[in-house]
Amino acid sequence: MKTIVVAGGCFWGVQAYYKQLKGVIKTTVGYIDGNKMNPTYEEVCSGITNHTEACEITYNSNVISLREICDHLFRISNPFSKFRQGNDVGKQYRTGIYYNNIEDKNIIDNFMKEYFLDDIGKVRTEVKESKDYSLAENYHQDYLDKNPYGYCHVDLGLASNEEKK
Repeated sequence: MKTIVVAGGCFWGVQAYYKQLKGVIKTTVGYIDGNKMNPTYEEVCSGITNHTEACEITYNSNVISLREICDHLFRISNPFSKFRQGNDVGKQYRTGIYYNNIEDKNIIDNFMKEYFLDDIGKVRTEVKESKDYSLAENYHQDYLDKNPYGYCHVDLGLASNEEKK
């Protein structure tokens, strides 16, 4: 099993999207890339901690590759927008891919160069080492399962039937 952290705006929808995919074993939502450990949702939303909402994905790399995980992120988020996804605006909605080792960084970098070609310089998606991921409060975990009519910009239908569990 491998893990990767992705940020694509509101973490509720990012989690719901990835957890439906074949090969994804577990997902959690939390905060990453900020200036303090274990921030609260209120602190993240205020912008004072500089965190982004994120989803940690544990996956079977024999079923779904890191390249496929990256491809899915760019289906559900706008990589050219810095602090906005859908109707959500703020630092906590920036996009990112947070890796655990240099091999994953190389895969991500190569994927993005191939995917974006001449537009790579316009991409605002961060690619950084995963250093400070911390779980969000329990009520955020699997939020859209608990609140099926909750708002989120992510279109869960962007995964094909063949890609879903």
